[in-house]
Amino acid sequence: MLDMKAAPFESGPSGPPAPHMDAATFERLGDATLRWITGYLDRAETLPVASTVEPGSVRRAFPISPPERGGSIEDLLELVDERIVPGLTHWQSPNWFAYFPCNHSFPSILGEMLAAGLGTQGMIWATSPACTELESLMMDWALEALGLPDRFRTGPRDDSGRSDLPGGGVIQDTASSATLCSLLAARDRITDGVAGRDGVAACPPLVAYTSEHAHSSVEKACGMAGVGRANLRLVPSDPETHAMRPDELERLMDEDVAAGRIPFYVCTTCGTTSSGAIDDTAAISGITRRHGAWLHLDGAMFGVAAVCPEFRWVLDGAEHCDSVCVNPHKWLFTNFDCDLFWVADRRALTRALGIMPEYLRNAPSESGQVIDYRDWQVPLGRRFRALKLWLVFQHYGIEGLRTALRDHIAIAHEFADMIDADPDWIRCAPSPISLVCIRHREGDQRTRSVLEAINASGEAMLSHTKLDGRYVIRVSIGQTRTRLEHVHRLFTTLGMHGRAPLTSPSEA
Repeated sequence: MLDMKAAPFESGPSGPPAPHMDAATFERLGDATLRWITGYLDRAETLPVASTVEPGSVRRAFPISPPERGGSIEDLLELVDERIVPGLTHWQSPNWFAYFPCNHSFPSILGEMLAAGLGTQGMIWATSPACTELESLMMDWALEALGLPDRFRTGPRDDSGRSDLPGGGVIQDTASSATLCSLLAARDRITDGVAGRDGVAACPPLVAYTSEHAHSSVEKACGMAGVGRANLRLVPSDPETHAMRPDELERLMDEDVAAGRIPFYVCTTCGTTSSGAIDDTAAISGITRRHGAWLHLDGAMFGVAAVCPEFRWVLDGAEHCDSVCVNPHKWLFTNFDCDLFWVADRRALTRALGIMPEYLRNAPSESGQVIDYRDWQVPLGRRFRALKLWLVFQHYGIEGLRTALRDHIAIAHEFADMIDADPDWIRCAPSPISLVCIRHREGDQRTRSVLEAINASGEAMLSHTKLDGRYVIRVSIGQTRTRLEHVHRLFTTLGMHGRAPLTSPSEA
């Protein structure tokens, strides 16, 4: 028991005041930081794309212990140039073609600054109504921009105040979180809440399904949700398109039903990580409905292409899905992190994730007239992510976003044509959007040698995968400042390294 008769409490400060930065210094350093950021982005093209530092070198550049006393940070930007920049891989370089775009824009940066300055914690509506309501509006703006059906709409179209909408959207950090949340909602729905209350051990074996080329987050979610990675079926893909085969999905689901297992979750992909394949969600939806399984469409990679009416087909079948996600932080000029996640039935999600401790009870929440987004995600706390998305929409407008995406897609298609016309290179998968997968005709060793040489040179950054057991280079086109000239330069570099003397297998 706490002894309230201990030494008497002495009010007032026990020492000098805390050394908070004054407003004038903040403004001066803030202006300098903004100038540094614009300068960095201007010179990013001239920097080696991949960092060449040795492991541990960045850590060794700093003292092993924190300073006992604070001091001036006037030399902050010099230290960033000296100690941080050499250890960066420059995702914002126009010569970035690895993994996926992680493009941003000045409006989005301003949104991040505003969010940081406001310091909002939007865990429930009551802790910041603007944080919640702007987010719900941005989800509806994005819904309209992508042509998604009204069953995913979060708020009313007019001033009617209608609040009985079944679906809705929320900004998650990444598509991995969207996958986990959709899987938890599916688990809760198929077991009528038993899995969440009593554990999956109290339920019949549950089985999830996704393409063999789907993102690893599906497997991770199965492990985290207690379903078990062994209960995830990787559905074979079409050898030409690399998309999930609906007939194979149906076969696997029927086999599991016959064995006494319950198919409860299917994840289709609009732009698989390896090849950019787009699953036939519309065809797959008929199979999932027959089994009563939740259908989630992971559009993290290419879903935003639906902003352009001529590419709206990438989300075909979304109208039959239980949930959908896309990533503006990949290819819609919005700073990481920003994943847009919609559900057709918000109750399935909130029942799986919602909990109400006494310290969060409040009148608005209990009225049922507001959204508490903490019940739509795994963590309690929430950043004001909607600000950056709002400023992106405000600056570009839908037409501006369409123009930018069309430029990237046109560049990717020209690069694909260049590869098709070159006798040394083979395109390994269809390239309908902005990812081109290639390999050298001489085989894996040559392909790997080219990728490693280019990355080591700093001229560009590429990543790889394996398709049909072969080593493949992925060329992802979508950085904010990437233009046709950068892709032409990459093509020339591929040719140069493709004809260079080949290292021995032991050196490759």
